[in-house]
Amino acid sequence: MTFPRIAIAGAGLGGLACARVLQLHGLDVTVFEQEPAADARPQGGTLDMHADTGQVALRTAGLDEQFRALARPEGQQMRGLDPHTAEAVLDEVPADGDDFRPEIDRGQLRGILLDSLSPGTVRWGRPVADVTTTGAGARLTFADGVSRDFDLVVGADGAWSRVRHALTGVRPGYSGVTFVEFGLDDADRRHPALAALTGHGTMMTKVGGKALVAQRTSSGHIRCYAVFYASEDWAAGLDFAVPDAVRAHLLERYAGWHPDLLAYLREPDGGFTHRPLHVLPVPHAWTTTPGLTLLGDAAHLMPPLGVGANLALLDGTELATALATAPSVEEAVRAYEAGMLPRSIETAKACASGLHDLLSDDLRSMAA
Repeated sequence: MTFPRIAIAGAGLGGLACARVLQLHGLDVTVFEQEPAADARPQGGTLDMHADTGQVALRTAGLDEQFRALARPEGQQMRGLDPHTAEAVLDEVPADGDDFRPEIDRGQLRGILLDSLSPGTVRWGRPVADVTTTGAGARLTFADGVSRDFDLVVGADGAWSRVRHALTGVRPGYSGVTFVEFGLDDADRRHPALAALTGHGTMMTKVGGKALVAQRTSSGHIRCYAVFYASEDWAAGLDFAVPDAVRAHLLERYAGWHPDLLAYLREPDGGFTHRPLHVLPVPHAWTTTPGLTLLGDAAHLMPPLGVGANLALLDGTELATALATAPSVEEAVRAYEAGMLPRSIETAKACASGLHDLLSDDLRSMAA
C-alpha cells in the first residue's frame, strides 16, 4: 500500500491537530513552520474551547484528558461594566459543572498538540516561499530555494497564507476595526483593583464605537485590548515603540470614561501592540484543486470572537479523518471541503455581525 505524501504549512493549532490525527491513523505527515522554534514568540492570550467544535476536535485527537487538566471553567465568567460608572451591568458566572466553553491559554493548548506528535514532525525555520500545483499534487519551494513535491499540501499558514495565494489568490482586507493590545503582569498583586474589575474571565466595557476588553490567563497575567473603529492609517505618525505616546493617544480617545476603567490604559506593564483587524471576504470558497486545500485562518479568516481557534481545530481533525478513511486524497479533500466551506461561510457571516455588536452601546450584546 502506498501512503500519500502530506505536507502541512504552518504549526498553528489547526495544522498541529491535523498532523496529530493523521499520525493516530498511521499516516506520514510533515509540518513546515517558518518560525525557528516553538518558543520563538508569545502565543497570545486565552481561548474558549466550545463543546460542539473545539472540544469535539480535541477528543478526536485523543487529547481531551490533557486539555481538561489545564482548562479553566471559571474563565467562562463574563462581566459587562458601564463605561461611565464602572459598575457591573452584566456578570455571568458559570454554574458548577458548566464546561461548555472553558478557557485555556493558547500557548498551553499548542504545547499539548506539539507534545502529542512524533519527534521531528515539525520542521522549524522552514518558511514557504512558493506553492505550485503539479497536476496530481503540489510543490513547496522554501526560502532557501529547495523544492519538494507532495500529494497534498495543506495551507494552515494563517492570515497571509502562501498556500491560499496559490489556490484562490484572495487576500484579507481591513475590517475598519483595530485592536491595540497590552497587558497587566501579576495582576492580583500589582494591579488588584483592575484584577477585581476583570473577575475570573473576561471583562468588557463599551460605548460610542469604542471598547475595552480584559481577559485573564492562567499565569496571573491579564491581556487587554482597546478596540475601536478607525481608518486603516489611523496610527500614522504614532510610534508604537514609545509607550507613553500610545498611552496618551488612547487616554485622549477614551476621554470621559470612568477613571477606574482608564486605569487599564494607564497601568500596563510593557508596551502596546497595534493589531489592525483583517478578514477574508464572505463567502471565500474555491473549486477542489488536486494537491491543495486550506484550513483555519488560511481558509476563513474572520473577526476574533471566540470561534476561530475552535474552527481551526475542527477543520484539522475533520480533514485528517477524511484522509485516513476516503479511497483517495482527492475524494478526501472534496468531502472535507464540502462540509468545511458551508460551515465557515455561515460562521463568518455571524462574526461579521458580531463585530458590530462588539462595538455597539448595548453591553448585553457581548460576543461569547
